Amino acid sequence: MSVPTEWQALVDAALAARGQAYAPYSKFCVGCALEDERGRIYTGCNVENSNYSEGLCAERVAVVKMVSEGGRALRRVAVVTSADAPCFPCGSCLQVLQEFGAPRVLAVNPTLTQFQEMEFNGLLPHRFSGEELRR
Repeated sequence: MSVPTEWQALVDAALAARGQAYAPYSKFCVGCALEDERGRIYTGCNVENSNYSEGLCAERVAVVKMVSEGGRALRRVAVVTSADAPCFPCGSCLQVLQEFGAPRVLAVNPTLTQFQEMEFNGLLPHRFSGEELRR
């Protein structure tokens, strides 16, 4: 089983980002690569802190980079973690990703031998959005 060809560049970028992770406490390294509406790729890795609540997830790092460089909409998200099986973003990251419309998410294990692709709605079906603020 290999990663679908159309995802390979994004997965390679996520894997490279994972290699930059700073995870001295959990040893759980995560890399994320996002593709924006113009086809540009942004990466992020998790950055832990001894004050655990101050750590940053890879997905949020990548979103901040995208926004700071002018991106406003997501096409796809790829995540590579330290887990033996594919592992999807946490709830907080899913909430942040939904702000920019991530329609598809691919989770991949570190050896690129297992992956799972899901529609975003299947990962966070009842998310909070700006629509609730306008009511």
